[in-house]
Amino acid sequence: QVQLVESGGGLVQAGASLRLSCAASGRTFSSYTMGWFRQAPGKEREFVGTISWNVGHTYYADSVKGRFTISRDNAKNTVYLQMNSLRPEDTAVYYCAARRRRAIVDSTVDYDFWGQGTQVTVSS
Repeated sequence: QVQLVESGGGLVQAGASLRLSCAASGRTFSSYTMGWFRQAPGKEREFVGTISWNVGHTYYADSVKGRFTISRDNAKNTVYLQMNSLRPEDTAVYYCAARRRRAIVDSTVDYDFWGQGTQVTVSS
């Protein structure tokens, strides 16, 4: 089992930056593929990005490519989402997710554990 706790959300103006953190419990964090997803009001949860267990690979949604960066510190059991050049359409609850298998994927159904989410609001 892995428990995930996100933090770092908030209210910012368009063009600003935020860094989200996701702290994980458990000794096997370093073996998990980690992902970030988001859900805006009235919309389905959508993929943002993912990072492989060995930090070797990342994959992003087209909507955030070049603006968002995922990183992880396996020694601290933490994964990060650096968000730059934020836009009002980035407003959503952001969720961290963990996947036991090592292939990086972008579907919500392929992730085994989820955090409670953190709100990000970008004003225009």
